[in-house]
Amino acid sequence: MLKTFDLVLIGVMTATAAVTYTIKHRAELKVEEVHRLEAEIKLEKDTIDLLKADWALQSQPNRLERLVKAYNEELKLQPTESTALVHAKELPMLKSEVPVPDVTEGKASAKGATVASAKGAPDTKGAQATAKAQPIPVPAPRGEAEDADQIETGSVEE
Repeated sequence: MLKTFDLVLIGVMTATAAVTYTIKHRAELKVEEVHRLEAEIKLEKDTIDLLKADWALQSQPNRLERLVKAYNEELKLQPTESTALVHAKELPMLKSEVPVPDVTEGKASAKGATVASAKGAPDTKGAQATAKAQPIPVPAPRGEAEDADQIETGSVEE
């Protein structure tokens, strides 16, 4: 006859076996997921390498020169002159950098005319007031405040 203690031990052993099996099953699922992710990463790396090799072939100077000669009449390509290159400081201001006109300078009638011209009403006085309030951005002259040997790189926004 089984004693109560023996029954408790059998129950604990069964519960322990069930928990162990559940943990093992979850671990196997995670290992499969890791292998799947590693395979996806390897595929992506191989794709990137293939695309880099393709880009290297597509951008070979000899190939590009042949294409330029073949399609020269259709495209009418011209070599870029060194004077066509500009520095970032020579570009006009961005819209976000244009100063906002100060409407407190004018009289109330000029203010109303400016608002009316902004709404689309044909008012030449308001348009002139708006044009006077916003300075036109002018690119900086080349080579004035910088060394001629120094080349700047980077984005337009500073």
